[in-house]
Amino acid sequence: MTTNTDTAQTPRPGLMARLARLWRHRWHDEHDVRRLLPPEAVERLGRRVAASEARHTGQVRICVEAGLPWSYIRRGASARDRAVTLFGKLRVWDTAQNNGVLIYLLVADHAIEILADRGIDAHVDAAEWAAMAQRMKGAFREGRFEDGLTQALEEVSALLVTHFPAEDGAEAPRRMNELPDLPVLV
Repeated sequence: MTTNTDTAQTPRPGLMARLARLWRHRWHDEHDVRRLLPPEAVERLGRRVAASEARHTGQVRICVEAGLPWSYIRRGASARDRAVTLFGKLRVWDTAQNNGVLIYLLVADHAIEILADRGIDAHVDAAEWAAMAQRMKGAFREGRFEDGLTQALEEVSALLVTHFPAEDGAEAPRRMNELPDLPVLV
C-alpha cells in the first residue's frame, strides 16, 4: 500500500463541504444501519457467509458502518482509510492462506470498499473488485441492501472457490472457521 505525503497537491474540501460531511456522519447512527439491515437480514447474511466458506478456504467479513468516528472526520479520512483499519481490527489479514476479504459499506458517504488480502488479491485485478462494488451500488440505490451484500458475497465466493477451493474427501483436513460469520454493524 502506498501513501501520498505530498499534501500540497491534494486540495482540502471547503469549509461547507467539511461541515456537511461532519453533519452526515453525526446524523447517521446504529438505528440507520438496523433499518437498512434488520436483525433477520444480519442472521441470513451470517448463514450465507458460513455456507460460502464451506466451499472454499477463504474468510469473508461484512462490515456496515453508519458514520465515521470523529477522529477520521477531523483528518478528512476516506471510507477506504476506515476499511483498511477495520481490515486489521477484524483480523481479515490474519488468515492462514492470506485469502480474507472484507466487504465494507459506509452509510453516511454511500461508500463501498472491498479489501482483499494478498493471497486472493494476487489472482483478481482491481477492475474486477471495482466492478463488483459498482454492482453493489446499483442494488443499494434501489434500497436493496441485503440483496446487494448477498450479490457481492456470491461474487467474492465464486472467486475464492476458483482460486482457493475447499478440499474434498475423507482425507481432507477439517477446516477451522478462522473468523466470525455474522456481519459487523458499527
